[in-house]
Amino acid sequence: MTTLATPTGLNGEIATFQWQWRNQPLAITFETLGAGRPVLLLPAFSTVSTRAEMAAIAQKLAPHYQVTVLDWPGFGDSDRPRLDYQPALYRQFLQDFVAAQFSEPTAVIAAGHAAGYVMGLAPKNIWSKIVLTAPTWRGPLAVMGAPEGVRSGVRALVRSPLLGQALYGLNTRPNFLKWMYRRHVFADAAKLTPDYIAQRYQGTQQPGARYAPAAFVTGGLDPAQTRADFLAFFEGSAAPVMVVVAEQAPPSSLAEMEAMADLPQVQAVRSPGSLGMTEEYGNEVAGKILPFLQSA
Repeated sequence: MTTLATPTGLNGEIATFQWQWRNQPLAITFETLGAGRPVLLLPAFSTVSTRAEMAAIAQKLAPHYQVTVLDWPGFGDSDRPRLDYQPALYRQFLQDFVAAQFSEPTAVIAAGHAAGYVMGLAPKNIWSKIVLTAPTWRGPLAVMGAPEGVRSGVRALVRSPLLGQALYGLNTRPNFLKWMYRRHVFADAAKLTPDYIAQRYQGTQQPGARYAPAAFVTGGLDPAQTRADFLAFFEGSAAPVMVVVAEQAPPSSLAEMEAMADLPQVQAVRSPGSLGMTEEYGNEVAGKILPFLQSA
């Protein structure tokens, strides 16, 4: 099962990485542009996750680097089979993709929840430099304080054949998507034009689209269970780490970013924006990232 392509604004060369998880084949879409030393860009997990979120940063880096941007398994233009999406799947996928695509340690820019998967692999010395933009590690329902039993129940409901599709449909209607963006994704609501929301809605309606987002929203893709566990990832990194803190992020998420920024081994910078800062303020974020990537 391969999904339909959606506009990304990257204008790169699109390719497919053939991968298997527990005997289930998946075609993973990625896009490459520019030339030079490699940089891998990883979009955040969300109901509307797509590599298009990284377009502005990719375009700014492409004159200096060979930039690779992917859609995670279960999201974007990658295959979305009915799998039990879980952290082990994404850790293994990322490790396999990097081993297949890069012959030496590569710089990586990870948004949102992708941060935990990048940091979890840091001890394997596959990264030359690490940039985390608006990094998070808890899914929305976990942030809201929903108990694990409730979150597991919601996940099972959304995965169910008929009721699940109906629930997913209610939570991906254009008006709901716009409300979600205004609440905690974009800082400037004027950017949420009808065309923009229509594009994001299209991405949520592809076959199998509900399974991986349901896992994310309910905390099933959280790379750690406590702040201490998450921050411990940083202790295993020999690569320099930059954290870009989103100044208008929701208070609970902002507190987690500040906890990362306070680590002695982290270089922290701040930028306007909320959880979607990497997309909304991509040019500004790229301007902060580029000197870090170019430093010795």
